[in-house]
Order: sequence, then C-alpha cells, then structure tokens
Amino acid sequence: MDLAVHLDAALSQDYPQGTLYLVATPIGNLADLSLRAIAVLMQVDRVAAEDTRSAKRVLGHLGLDKPCIALHRHNERSVSSSVIAALRTGERVAYVCDAGTPAISDPGAKLVESVRSAGYRIIPLPGPNAAVCALSAAGFAQTAFYFAGFLPARAAQAERALASWVDLPAHIVLYEAPQRVLTTVGLLARLFGPRRHLFIARELTKLFESLERLPLGEAETWLRADPNRQRGEFVLIVEGLAEPPDELARALPVLERLLACLPLSEAVALTVDLTGVGRKELYARALELKGGG
Repeated sequence: MDLAVHLDAALSQDYPQGTLYLVATPIGNLADLSLRAIAVLMQVDRVAAEDTRSAKRVLGHLGLDKPCIALHRHNERSVSSSVIAALRTGERVAYVCDAGTPAISDPGAKLVESVRSAGYRIIPLPGPNAAVCALSAAGFAQTAFYFAGFLPARAAQAERALASWVDLPAHIVLYEAPQRVLTTVGLLARLFGPRRHLFIARELTKLFESLERLPLGEAETWLRADPNRQRGEFVLIVEGLAEPPDELARALPVLERLLACLPLSEAVALTVDLTGVGRKELYARALELKGGG
C-alpha cells in the first residue's frame, strides 16, 4: 500500500461532528505529523491554537487554509466558551499547541475540562512528545518516571521542587530553556549528587539534535566545553534511584541528634513521630547507640 492509500484509509474513518480533536503536532520535524492527524486537520471546521502562526505553518505545509483562533494560557478559560459555541453548532474543532501534545506542559487542560463539562466529545490523537521521545533514547532500564515539565521560575521554588524528588525511585523528566540550562544542571548536581546520571536531549527531531548521557558531576563541564551545546530546547532526564532509600537509615541521623539531648524513650517516640519508622526498630537501634556510647 502506498502513502496515498494509507491517507485515504485515515480519511475514511469516522470523525464525529460536535467534537474537539486534540492533535499532537511535530516538535521540530514536520514529517512526524501522523496520517491520522493530517486527516483530522483536513476534516475540521476550525483550529484553536496556542499560537495561530505556528498552526498556520503546519496547515500551510499541508496546503490547508482553516479558520484559526488563539487559545493560550492567558485566555484559555475564556476562549473555551467560543470553542464550545462552535461545537454546539456541530462543528469539528482541532486544538494544537505550539509543538507536541496539548496539555503536556502546554495549554489544553482547561479547554478539555470546559468541553467535557459542557457535554461534548473529546478525541485525543497520539503523536509527538518531547519527554517520551527523550525517554526512549535515554537507555535507563527502570520504567517509572516523573514528568515535571518546566521548573518554577524562582530559584528558591525550583530548588525546593528538585529537593523533594531526590529520593524518588523514578526518573525525573524536565524541560529547560537555553538561558537556564547551566544553572539547572549545576543545581541538579548539587542536590542529586555527582554520580547520578543525566541524559541531555537537545533540539529533538531538529537539524542540530544532540543526545548525551553522563554523570551529573561532568554535565556542566560538558555543556561549557562548546557554546553550541547550550543552545536550543532541552529535555533533561535525571536517573531515578534503583530502590527507595532504607527508612531506618534515613531516620538514624534524627534519632542520634535527639538522643544527645533527650532521654532514650522520649528520643525514640519523637523520632517515630517525625519519620514514621516503627518504634521497635528505632528502640533497638537506640539501645545500641547508647550502649556504644
């Protein structure tokens, strides 16, 4: 079967009216647009877009001219009513973000919530996503991951967020901008330690795509070695812990400090409250520590 036959097959599928279609668009390479996404964009009556200029480039690549309305993070809730009004008349409406899958670190979630609450159907189309694309090339055996997207803009909030993920038995997937990548990588090395591995995916699917996996302690030096390595859009994946840290081991520093200033039974009781570790284990270790002293 040739490409035209495949596209005909996609076009022959049922595309219900009065439906919102969530269309994943390429993150760089326009050839990544799926045949089903092309078919939907051909069928819809209008396109709601995070950036109408980006949407028109994709539509123009396909030789399509569709009415576009801007729906971004600053007007998403208010413009959702216009989308619902179009659906009410039986129109098919597509929503596209600048690149990738809607609502994944991009607008779309509030629109989906509003359309669902209004009782209209939503059909998501799978397609390009930078986080999943990077994960597939990272080579980390563990399958669990935590998608964090972009860190908070304020340094203190970003550090608090990262610190809360240090002990997760899952990879941490971040998006980062070129002007912040050195700062973020330095912070990751300090919080997660120099031996934890980092996968750096830069400019995925684009002309200057680069992929690198190395210990966090070497990552900042690698980025500084060539200014070009600091350019473009980044997906950063921090290797997750193979196993959750031992709870008793984490509680021992607390127990030791309390034993220095409180009677044994009070120190154990307070450590139980603070750490959630069982009293029996802590009491036995407290006796060992006292005996050793």
